[in-house]
Amino acid sequence: MTKKEMFAEIRNAVIDNEEMVAFIDHEIELLGRKKGSSKPTKTQIENEGIKEQIVAVLADCDEGVTVKEILGLLDGDFTSQKISALLRQLVMAGKVVKSTKGKVSYFALA
Repeated sequence: MTKKEMFAEIRNAVIDNEEMVAFIDHEIELLGRKKGSSKPTKTQIENEGIKEQIVAVLADCDEGVTVKEILGLLDGDFTSQKISALLRQLVMAGKVVKSTKGKVSYFALA
């Protein structure tokens, strides 16, 4: 239940108390004014470029490759942790498929 929904329920419960109703209406109005930033951050923009590079590298590979192999094929100085995190995002988006053999993970285009 969101704050707005919770305040609406409380408002219905205390409908006889004008002071409480005014307070709750004010709080609901304040919640309506809040808006999140829809603009991506600098890091998110950079990560999109890196994801495009990863997809291009995977497009050139015939079979699944490991994070270490992807690192060797990318232009730039990236850590394996960063590439792993971006690969996880690509897997969640359905662009990349992850398979494991033993403890080793292999990535390929979906």
